[in-house]
Amino acid sequence: MKVWISAFRPRTLPLALSCIGMGGFMAAANGFFNATVVALCIFTTLFLQILSNLANDYGDSKHGADSVHREGPVRAVQAGLIQAEQMKKGMIVFSLLSLVSGLLLLWVAFGTEGMLLFLLFLVLGLASIWAAINYTAGDNPYGYAGLGDIFVFIFFGLVGVLGTYFLQAQALEATVILPALVCGFFSVAVLNVNNIRDINSDVLAGKRSIPVRLGPKRARVYHVLILFSGVLSAFAYVLLTYESPWQFLFVLTLPLVLVNGVNVWRKQTSKELDPYLKQMAMTTLLFVLLFGIGQVL
Repeated sequence: MKVWISAFRPRTLPLALSCIGMGGFMAAANGFFNATVVALCIFTTLFLQILSNLANDYGDSKHGADSVHREGPVRAVQAGLIQAEQMKKGMIVFSLLSLVSGLLLLWVAFGTEGMLLFLLFLVLGLASIWAAINYTAGDNPYGYAGLGDIFVFIFFGLVGVLGTYFLQAQALEATVILPALVCGFFSVAVLNVNNIRDINSDVLAGKRSIPVRLGPKRARVYHVLILFSGVLSAFAYVLLTYESPWQFLFVLTLPLVLVNGVNVWRKQTSKELDPYLKQMAMTTLLFVLLFGIGQVL
């Protein structure tokens, strides 16, 4: 059980909670909060995140990114703690859990009267399952082509936040795109820390992540730009919708964002960089909590 829990990569799960939380807070601020829908969004997204992590463990072992040259945490399939066939079964289980949870979510949100929206979101849900699996698994994983950042930005930003908001409000406010961008940029920052950490083993495996394509120095410039873009999106939303000083509550987390940027810029070894993956994931969750509370107040 401990091995499987480790393979779930719990330190990445705050990202799943962050995008759903942001969508929930934005809906609450506009008078549309639905606790049942938000709870089902959380379960569905957690299942998808775990599915993605299991597929990543399986896929990186299959394609060679998880090898003796890798300096990050030990992966279950690479270390022989979980056999490849067992991991594939785990992926099937979480694919089904994601599907069942997602169908229940759509039924609660739309019932029988919103069948067109039900089908539209079902397609998005199936696309999410496909994206979770094919990041590093499959014959042509898009993560190996350097497209992981784009997919993370879309699914952990735009789809996660705007989808959660729409499932409650069944309408969209244009300004909600800005909080969605916050989650998208910060989620990409977490992935970028991971990819900078693994840059040497990824080069050997032929994994063309953004840091591999840019090189270590420019990948760190890219990281700073991502963080700045996330913070800028938050300020832009507050300035466009300003009603109360409470809306700037998220400013309290800016030192943590700065800590991440400075240390990713300075730290060079994989061992030094690794803690800042978890730190950025937790910073994102705290940022969303304070940002969301500020909008509700």
